Amino acid sequence: MNQNEQGTGLSMSAQDVATPGRTKEILKKNHLVLKKSLGQNFLTDGNVLRSIISAAELASDKGALEIGPGIGALTQQLAKEAGRVVAVEIDRRLLPILEETLAPYETAEVIHGDVLKLDLRKIISEKFAGISGISVVANLPYYITTPIIMKLLEEKLPLENIVVMIQKEVADRMAAKPGGKEYGSLSIAVQYYCEAQQVAIVPRTVFVPQPNVDSAVIRLRLRKEPAVAVTDEAFFFEVVQASFAQRRKTIYNNLAARFFTKETKPELEALLLGAGIEPIRRGETLSMEEYARLTEALLSCPSCNRSK
Repeated sequence: MNQNEQGTGLSMSAQDVATPGRTKEILKKNHLVLKKSLGQNFLTDGNVLRSIISAAELASDKGALEIGPGIGALTQQLAKEAGRVVAVEIDRRLLPILEETLAPYETAEVIHGDVLKLDLRKIISEKFAGISGISVVANLPYYITTPIIMKLLEEKLPLENIVVMIQKEVADRMAAKPGGKEYGSLSIAVQYYCEAQQVAIVPRTVFVPQPNVDSAVIRLRLRKEPAVAVTDEAFFFEVVQASFAQRRKTIYNNLAARFFTKETKPELEALLLGAGIEPIRRGETLSMEEYARLTEALLSCPSCNRSK
């Protein structure tokens, strides 16, 4: 047993679908042609499933919200560990397959719908009543990873963890620290709400069909309070986005282009220095605390054009 498997008694059984042979059998039996447009790559490795389940820290009094269950490989294992599992699937063709693969698990339920359009707060309130803690656990489609993650975070849902398997490159960006090429606005947006930790690297060979890139499992542990205190959260993220508008440009040039006119631009240098930030630095070198100070300084600057 490796380190990622510790802490869970999860065991695979003959009825589980997470093997290459069983997955291909189910697809053939149901004449199912997978849709690239939906990012359908089904996991077939029990060790990876154990890593995901362990990272989610589930128990009989906790719930799991899954996004994109596919044919139920992860859903089955969630149902063994959690007291309640609700899976949201957009592809109507998969509903009868899920009904069959999840038949032994009374605590699992599938909802047909687009997670980006659903009222997740209402679903959580109705489906997880009496549950002590809820985590999102999922193998997310690559093409829609960031919109889903940001919806979960920006709606401030009552979640403990978000444990997802995503493209490794995106996971690297979410967990990145200041100073590296992976660090950017996504890093700050995620880490503002969460503590981010990569749990496992997942090779492309354990999927049917194989994707073109490797994946990673990342755990986002929701903070009780944001990482930094800011007066205007929306403007904080606007400042961060502006700072990374052109990565090769200095923080001074990026902010000047976004928030100042030619006449008021000279005031920006003094504002940056007052916030303890050298104007020649680039956005990827600033910590979240520095972005918070910068936001407050811009908010107090009459010349800052926030309506642009």
